[in-house]
Amino acid sequence: MSLLRNVGTIGGLTLVSRVFGFARDILLARVLGAGGVADAWQLAFQLPNLFRRLFAEGAFASAFIPLFNRHMAEDKHAARRFASEVLAVLLPILVVFGALMMVAMPWVLWAFANETLRGDAVTYDLAVTMGRIAFPYLMFMSLATLVAAILNSLSRFAAAAAAPILLNICLLAALIWGALQPGSEATRAATGVGLAIAVSVSGLLQLAWLYWFMRRAGFRIPRTTPKITPSVKEMGILIVPAVFGAGVYQISRFIDLAFYRYLPDGSISYMAYADRWNQLPLGVIGIALGTAILPALSRYIAKSQDDEAVRLQANAIELAMLLTLPCAVALFFTGSAFVKAFMEGQAFTAEDARVTGMVTSALVIGLPAYVLVKVLTPNFFARKDTRTPVITAAVSLVVTVSLNAAFIFGLGLGVVGLALAGAIGAWVNIMLLGAILARRGLFRLPVRVVGRVGRIAVASGIMGAALAALMSVITPWLDGPLSGRLLAIAAIMVVSLITYGGASVLLGVLDKATIQRLMRRQS
Repeated sequence: MSLLRNVGTIGGLTLVSRVFGFARDILLARVLGAGGVADAWQLAFQLPNLFRRLFAEGAFASAFIPLFNRHMAEDKHAARRFASEVLAVLLPILVVFGALMMVAMPWVLWAFANETLRGDAVTYDLAVTMGRIAFPYLMFMSLATLVAAILNSLSRFAAAAAAPILLNICLLAALIWGALQPGSEATRAATGVGLAIAVSVSGLLQLAWLYWFMRRAGFRIPRTTPKITPSVKEMGILIVPAVFGAGVYQISRFIDLAFYRYLPDGSISYMAYADRWNQLPLGVIGIALGTAILPALSRYIAKSQDDEAVRLQANAIELAMLLTLPCAVALFFTGSAFVKAFMEGQAFTAEDARVTGMVTSALVIGLPAYVLVKVLTPNFFARKDTRTPVITAAVSLVVTVSLNAAFIFGLGLGVVGLALAGAIGAWVNIMLLGAILARRGLFRLPVRVVGRVGRIAVASGIMGAALAALMSVITPWLDGPLSGRLLAIAAIMVVSLITYGGASVLLGVLDKATIQRLMRRQS
């Protein structure tokens, strides 16, 4: 299939999941609000979810897929044996790690909880309970990631892209129950426990869903005893640096947890709600691109088809910028409008919406960089170079942590400073990765693509100027009834479509040749 079709398949199903996720977070904001039980829930959920994104979906997939494809090139039996060896070692590690984390949960949460949460014994105990109930989600999703990586390597992208919908359906069920109960602190606490149960149940359902599709694809993982074989050892060597190379965004979010203890109550909820808006284009575009190009890039490099590898990565960068730059610009100017229109109400106050909107605007500054990480790092992983992405990610993280301290303790920017520091750190990582690839002669962006990205930036800037002017007109509508809020959102969508679409056509951003190039089938 072509890059555009693969990204469309993955991104389209991810979009459905993100729509369910929006509904989930709208209910979450209205039922739990920000601070108190909401912060306790976010902290309990962030731990297994960040580990999942960082180790399972990030590092594990980046290390496993190139090796699995190499074994598939030999024969299917070799690939089955490799998957079996990895599963045999992975499962006991997950069980032991999960058990240790559940026992240590009171001390783990204490390291990240702010003073308000630590001072409220009832809410803190609730956070510990929710964390213990939700943590098995990591084990289920790590195993699901193994199966999803196999399916993606077999070019069966749909099942893995659709699996997160099950998470949002389970969480929505718990939230709908909570919304139907009388509004009280007891109801919010019970809803939090229900959410934790829903998280673990969803992980088991996703594992079963993906396993069924793997068997339907004709692939089976034989059972074997745990053993550190040469293939497992090779993957172990790759997976540790892959944590830093592919997961800089998640590491940045993990580091943020350490700074929340110095921030006011509600900060962790503000970041979680803002990240939902950032995750829409990041998940639909970034994860889809990274998932789609890694198997193909690994095959091209293994076969020394360097021209095809360069073409694929250039197309991925062009497609990433075509989709993410306008999203980032639009959300920078209108993020607060979307938060007020969809989240404000009941337990979520106008002040909560204002702060969340500011965090959203800061987060999306790094959106194109977060997506480009997914496009550039596969070039290193496919060549078994895990050292370089670790070095660039380490430099990026030093910058991020330094800026976190400066923005919070020096400038007093609070949670907005966390978002801004992470965005700047991501751009530092991208500049380093791009410079190293160019210096080694492994990839250089064609002049044609550079010119097109420049025109995309100009078109996005024109749209941004129009949206900035529009916000001064529609802001009063957002403080009124639902009809006024919906009218404001409709105005944003219409102005964005007309200005970006019109500028793109006039500047030649989109033409028939571009579409045909992106639709070209991968060999």
